[in-house]
Amino acid sequence: MTIQSLGVGSGLALDDLVQQLLSAERQPKEERLNAKEERIEAEISGLGKIKSKLSDFKDAVDELRSDNGINGREPTISNPSEDNDVLSAEASNSALRGSYEIVVEQLASGSRITTDAGAFTSSSDPVLTSGTGSLTFDVGGSKSFTVDVTAGMSLTALREKINNSDNNFGVTANIIDTGTGAGPRLVFSSSETGNGNDLVITNDTGATELDRLSTAGGTNNISAANIQSAKNAVAYIDGIEVQSSSNEFENTIQNVSFEVNEVSPKDAAGDFLATKLNIGYDKEGLDKKIRDFVDNYNSLIDEIKTLTRYGESELEDDGALAGDSLLRGIQSGLASIVGDSVSSSSLGGLFQIGIEFNDDGKLEVGTTDFGLGSGEDRLEDALEDNFDEIAKLFTDPDEGIATRLYDFSKEYTSFSGLISLRERAAKDDRDDIFDERETLELRMLNYEEILRDKYLNLDQTVAQLNQTGSALLASL
Repeated sequence: MTIQSLGVGSGLALDDLVQQLLSAERQPKEERLNAKEERIEAEISGLGKIKSKLSDFKDAVDELRSDNGINGREPTISNPSEDNDVLSAEASNSALRGSYEIVVEQLASGSRITTDAGAFTSSSDPVLTSGTGSLTFDVGGSKSFTVDVTAGMSLTALREKINNSDNNFGVTANIIDTGTGAGPRLVFSSSETGNGNDLVITNDTGATELDRLSTAGGTNNISAANIQSAKNAVAYIDGIEVQSSSNEFENTIQNVSFEVNEVSPKDAAGDFLATKLNIGYDKEGLDKKIRDFVDNYNSLIDEIKTLTRYGESELEDDGALAGDSLLRGIQSGLASIVGDSVSSSSLGGLFQIGIEFNDDGKLEVGTTDFGLGSGEDRLEDALEDNFDEIAKLFTDPDEGIATRLYDFSKEYTSFSGLISLRERAAKDDRDDIFDERETLELRMLNYEEILRDKYLNLDQTVAQLNQTGSALLASL
């Protein structure tokens, strides 16, 4: 007789027995693999978190080490009144502190040429009744363009042709309709400012009618009274006259540039009122960058402590990387760099700008006075007396703290860095667990087959004995 399922022939719960034996064999091995996988997943997650946090810190110190504005100057402008906007200013990092009184007497302007009164009666008048001609617009002999004029071309059409010329370097033509006997007048404005940049309009062919539109090349050109020359901007700095061909004065004050926007207002007596320009240190901006550095450092240290902590009781879990030597090495390396001296700066180190370690291994601008003033006092003194030396503490290409922290962080976060190598090793271990699970499943299938073969014989034997017993009872 063939038995299809264990226990059918004997009536014994042999199938349950096999499942119990399989479970007893599988459970400790699965628990070991599960625990190992959980530990590896936690390690991968923890490594990902510290790598991300360290990368953020690297980006922050990278910005700090290459910040050209870390020791920036702050121009402060005081106009005679809130209604005035006389000038704007910028100062490079090497500008010296100082205060200046500036008066703007004249803005830079380009040439302005207006056709003579009565030259035209209507904007539709032809500028040339017959033949052809051309007008060349030139500034200083360095920039020029030519407009061809054909018979019957109106004043309006000429205006459009000038404005739309591909080679136009900055000449604008406009028609002003006076509504009087002076008729419409064509106005040419040049954007090329400064003395010597006068616009010249040449009647190339000498056509008499084009003299009305030109300043040279004819016998009866536009009257000199209707020609305004290009001018320099004129200003006075502490009473000293300065000029610029444009409205921007560069390095007139060393390492300072300012742009004039309008002529200075005058008082009741007709005297110009000065605008005050003060060049000072951007202490507020640098103070913020220093405190941001402290916050970024502390945020990284908090992450390391969270990942490496041990639970204080059985109810509190350990960190994902509790006691990990890699993270302890990172924290130790960071602290070593931050606490090191910088010989290229007369300040020597971060302590001189008020930054110190607290009992938790984090940075702070201290409030305790150790006989050298509190951290806040030392920072304030450094900002006032050693402003440029603070930048050297962070940005020196060899010893700067931000420079060294960037290089240190890069060693851990790059593709070939120590954290990345640990991550790849942990992921390889996770792959090994998948292989171990497959091996376990094959072993359990083989073990189940052995158990079923074993208990199948028992089932058959008991079934035969049951049949024999039943036959004997029946014969009696």
